[in-house]
Amino acid sequence: MRTVEPRVDVRRDFSSGTGLAAIGALTIAAQRDLTDRVRAYPELFAGEPFDAALVGAVAYATACNATWATPADLRVANRAALWIFALDWQVDTLAVAVEQVDELVAGCLAVADGAVPDPGAPLAGFLADIRDELVAAPAYPEHASLWRAELGRTLAAMAREWRWKSARAAGDESGLPDVDTYLDAADNTGLAWVNLSHWLRTGERDCLDALDGLRGAGRQVQQVLRLVNDLATYDRDVAWGGGDLNVLMLGVDRNWVTGRIGELVDQCLDLLTPLHPGCPRQASYLARQLGFVTRFYGGGADFWGRL
Repeated sequence: MRTVEPRVDVRRDFSSGTGLAAIGALTIAAQRDLTDRVRAYPELFAGEPFDAALVGAVAYATACNATWATPADLRVANRAALWIFALDWQVDTLAVAVEQVDELVAGCLAVADGAVPDPGAPLAGFLADIRDELVAAPAYPEHASLWRAELGRTLAAMAREWRWKSARAAGDESGLPDVDTYLDAADNTGLAWVNLSHWLRTGERDCLDALDGLRGAGRQVQQVLRLVNDLATYDRDVAWGGGDLNVLMLGVDRNWVTGRIGELVDQCLDLLTPLHPGCPRQASYLARQLGFVTRFYGGGADFWGRL
């Protein structure tokens, strides 16, 4: 029997090359910039998971969100995303006492307030680099307190999860959150702060006028990211006794989580639809981000290297 080959639309394939080329060019430029940051802070990125693949994945993910952008447009977003990975490593893996976590949080908030970082604090130093580029952006002065508050939410959520997982590791599960409280702490992904940093850097007026709506939709994306990441990394979190708290440790199963992801995706798209006419690029940015995280983690991938 003759095999029927699928119809090939060569014109569509030809046209798609433009978008693929843009993603490739943005990824290459960002990877070079991020590699320079890794070299600038070798002690911050000394852990084995910080391999070239992680740097490349961060660059690629951001490029997929905004194929219309320039490398300069995405530099802050890429650096902020890489900084979040460094923060996560410092808190989740290296910190063994709550005092260490609190010291990291205080140091980062001081930088957000304009302090000069201690030369021996590379995490704060890298954050100061990001802050200093944003300070030069016209949109930053009006929204500096919002940027600081968003960073504070990320730091507070990471510290909260550190306390949850540390108590659990010690055999005390009495203080574990319910699922809704757990999702409220999805700021620990840092995604909302990264996105805000990006929008302040680009400074487009239509975006700034719609920040409240964009931030609301972005928090939905954060929660989806938290859940799809949990599904993808559950086995690792269980095997690695000191690993992250995972939603599947809170009395729900995979079917429930999958259903909740679907609800959140629908809610997020409903929020983005009315925003699109007024700020199309930013709404598309979040919609692409939502699609990327669901497909990336849904395929079993992970940003981290060996843990």
